[in-house]
Amino acid sequence: MRLQPLSVSLVLALTVPFALLPAAPLLAAPSASARQADAAPVLVTAAQWQQMASEGSRYPWFAKEQARSQKTLQKMMKAGIDVPVPRDKGGGRTHEQHKRNYQALLAAGTLYRLTGDKAYVDYARDMLLQYAKLYPTLGPHPEGRGQIPGRVFWQVLNDSVWLVNAIQGYDAIRDALSTEDRNTIESKVLRPMAEFLVSEPKNYDQIHNHATWAVAATGMTGYVLRDPELVEKSLRGSQKNDQFGFLRQIDLLFSPDGYYEEGPYYQRYALAPFLLFANAIERNEPQRKIFQRRDGVLLKAVDVLVQTSYGGLFFPINDAILDKGIDTEELVAGIGIAYARTGDDRLLSVAQQQKRLLLSPEGLQVAQALAANKAKPFDYRPMLLRDGPDGDRGGLAILRMNGERGQALVQKDTMQGMGHGHFDKLNWLFYDKGNPVVTDYGAARFLNVEAKRGGIYLAENRSWAKQTVAHNTLVVDEQSHFKGDWKRGEEHAPQVRFFQADADTQIASAMMRDAYPGVVFTRTQALLRHPDLALPVVLDLMQVHGDKTARYDLPLHFNGHIVSTGFEAEHFPAQRPVLGADNGYQHLWLDARSKPGSEPRSLAWLLDGRFYTYRFGSSAPSQALLVESGANDPEFNLRREPALLQRVEGQKDVTFFSVLEPHGEYNGTAEYVHGADSRIREVVRTRGSDAEVIELRLASGARIALGVADDSSAKGEHSVTVDGHAYRWSGSHARIDRSKGDGK
Repeated sequence: MRLQPLSVSLVLALTVPFALLPAAPLLAAPSASARQADAAPVLVTAAQWQQMASEGSRYPWFAKEQARSQKTLQKMMKAGIDVPVPRDKGGGRTHEQHKRNYQALLAAGTLYRLTGDKAYVDYARDMLLQYAKLYPTLGPHPEGRGQIPGRVFWQVLNDSVWLVNAIQGYDAIRDALSTEDRNTIESKVLRPMAEFLVSEPKNYDQIHNHATWAVAATGMTGYVLRDPELVEKSLRGSQKNDQFGFLRQIDLLFSPDGYYEEGPYYQRYALAPFLLFANAIERNEPQRKIFQRRDGVLLKAVDVLVQTSYGGLFFPINDAILDKGIDTEELVAGIGIAYARTGDDRLLSVAQQQKRLLLSPEGLQVAQALAANKAKPFDYRPMLLRDGPDGDRGGLAILRMNGERGQALVQKDTMQGMGHGHFDKLNWLFYDKGNPVVTDYGAARFLNVEAKRGGIYLAENRSWAKQTVAHNTLVVDEQSHFKGDWKRGEEHAPQVRFFQADADTQIASAMMRDAYPGVVFTRTQALLRHPDLALPVVLDLMQVHGDKTARYDLPLHFNGHIVSTGFEAEHFPAQRPVLGADNGYQHLWLDARSKPGSEPRSLAWLLDGRFYTYRFGSSAPSQALLVESGANDPEFNLRREPALLQRVEGQKDVTFFSVLEPHGEYNGTAEYVHGADSRIREVVRTRGSDAEVIELRLASGARIALGVADDSSAKGEHSVTVDGHAYRWSGSHARIDRSKGDGK
């Protein structure tokens, strides 16, 4: 798990080649005297520093960032150096002070190079010498969690983050220090910390974002200390057998499209060490061609991370904090490095939204390009991002219409996402008008808020946020997918059936086996545009096949204020029952419940001046339940959010079908309402011999039909008759429109 945001706005990124190590196999670490013979900076060259110092003030973005950094650091310097004995969890005083210290070390090294002011050197040196006194006295952190506590921080991950930052600041001042001070700092702090990280294989020899930070920290330290052995272990694993290490992580954690296994939130977090260390490798060993590895997957990952956002915020799948977005400092580093290597002017518009850049060679390039007005709009587009190292372990389908703040549908057909993954196969989210409309809870956590259990993941993360009922996908017999075992979940990925993205029809379909014994479910979703509809609509088809009768629940978590319920229901205004006893159900209040029925129903809500009408039905009698999160939550850790749950009892097979329609406008200031009535009159589902058709009947008389074959590989013709009209198509699926007056 991840606790600390990296202060990347000052990260010293690396661009042009600087050959330090030979192409031949690396040898044992050189002697201390040999390492000290050359103290020149290697993470950013002296020539690059000189260019930034002489040219940076000419470019407003760079000059503004430098001024901001100077103001922040001078405030820290005025407060004095504080290197406390570690004692607190995340968010506590000593924890936060050590964070501020690595930020200060990074800033001091940067500003020394940009200004030539030796006061910055003195400040950084004195702080590092205090760490040289403290670090040898430290054992496992007193608040350490799990099997691998850190020394400076309560988890070893944060020690890695400290070193990634501190080593860059140290590299910038190293040649301004005396030999004695260099020896003390390196032998008492930097080398012992790097060796501590390498000595913990349960953290270091892993395929995980924790290990990425660790290998980046040790590898960058190895380059600065001229220690080829440290570099080799960072690249190939502590045993140098290529089973772990940085290169193996690149090969296994990203799909060929650049999608990161743990999802966007953790892609954002891991992006900084991946790119910063890759830059260090490119500088010192350009013959490795690290940015070309796997067809440039690290640079693809930058584009993918921006693509997996809406309204500036990342899609909150898996253990995600909802307020993390493209202005996060890790992506500031990513945009700068990616722009320097690709020259893609569309990345500059992202930099403009971030309102930040690096005080680095890449940051200077971004500032120069922005001053030259080269920025172009970023190309947010529909896409299928394959998951898994070979791209065959499901994927994330993104359907988009009407630009960055238009309509976006995200169908989550990805792998488990390791321990940070949620039990939500074939889950979906929907965005419109800059807002999340069909929502995902993300993580139950208040990051670094000490009053909320020290800022760690709360107990409700396991009891609610990870559970399947907290998401918009199928629940069988009130059990979560894989019975809540993420390691079992890692073994089974969805199968992508098809994906299509045209101007008026975008569609994705996937199948999931093994989430429940004997149950197979398939979800097909489409984003459809039609001239008789005000805005694109979402069509959703969930087909479930089981080998025994079961209870099937299909939740829809939505954002907005309910306007109308198109079904009769029993209400519980005086006393709110709790929906269930476990697997997330214990956290749901039951507010209303309909009787079982087969007729299509509707629910309408209002969000940010726009209406949303959700029409839904099923092939077997179902109940509609209106629920809200927050039950059994004595510490008020959960947000109170509404959901609609469709429930079918005692069936082996069932098909759920629905359409979500955005429409109309409510303006409270001007006191008017336009288009509050749905333009869809009815949604009809019809089953054929080997396919299904969902037909939308519009108020205009037009009809939109989506035909979906059971076998997505079938090339032959399919036919389904709806009220006397035969819909025929070939292949896996087809959209078929009928205008008013078309005969049967």
